[in-house]
Amino acid sequence: MKPKRIVTIGGGTGSFTLLSGLKKYPIDISAIVSMADDGGSTGILRDELGVLPPGDVRQCLVALSESSEILRKLLNYRFESGGLRGHNFGNLFLSALEKINGSFSGGVKEAAKILNIKGEVIPVTDESMRLFVRLKNGKLIKGENELDKNEEISKIGVKKVFLKPKIKANQEA
Repeated sequence: MKPKRIVTIGGGTGSFTLLSGLKKYPIDISAIVSMADDGGSTGILRDELGVLPPGDVRQCLVALSESSEILRKLLNYRFESGGLRGHNFGNLFLSALEKINGSFSGGVKEAAKILNIKGEVIPVTDESMRLFVRLKNGKLIKGENELDKNEEISKIGVKKVFLKPKIKANQEA
């Protein structure tokens, strides 16, 4: 009998937690990962290097990795001082693989091999985009990071959610 296939859609800590638990079962796992993250280390790397957001993908790769504990810790290591302060080693690693490979998805596939992951991690797109929310009062909120900080959303309400620019989904997703 073929193992059941499970597909997750998301990113961040929720996906990390779910995938960490799922990898213990005899199933085929595919994680389709959001490319909307623009905060912290990920946001800086997006803006300064022109790469796609590595943070959520990194968390999914680490969750599904069957490599050594030290390698998983290395990918989650966050620098505490100097010019790299606040940056996560895994984000730098994925950004470098994107540059070397010529595409983010290609870099993710290389990382998956290096990390010996169970299943597959698929970025939802290979194109740069931002998440926008227009509130009912007309105010425009740009970026996932700003959404996380915004307290007006629950008070005023959301009129529209959209991505800019329009993007093509990754065919593998």
